[in-house]
Amino acid sequence: MTEKQNNLFNKPISEDWEREWLNMPEFINENKKPFKQILINFKSKEDMIIFSNLVNQKITVLTKSINFPIKEDETISKYLYL
Repeated sequence: MTEKQNNLFNKPISEDWEREWLNMPEFINENKKPFKQILINFKSKEDMIIFSNLVNQKITVLTKSINFPIKEDETISKYLYL
């Protein structure tokens, strides 16, 4: 005899999952990985500043990475589902 699986609230899981998912928006998992990553070494602070000006982005000795072109912040509020 097979026991029915319960969910987190100890209620039986509906076996009619197609009905539960009817008219739900499709989820598309976009590839967010960069096309290419490179490591750049600078001989001097002046070289770093020159490069910073070339790519038009602020780069300091504490900068770990940048995006080119500048990546706009993603707002998760556009994914809000009420």
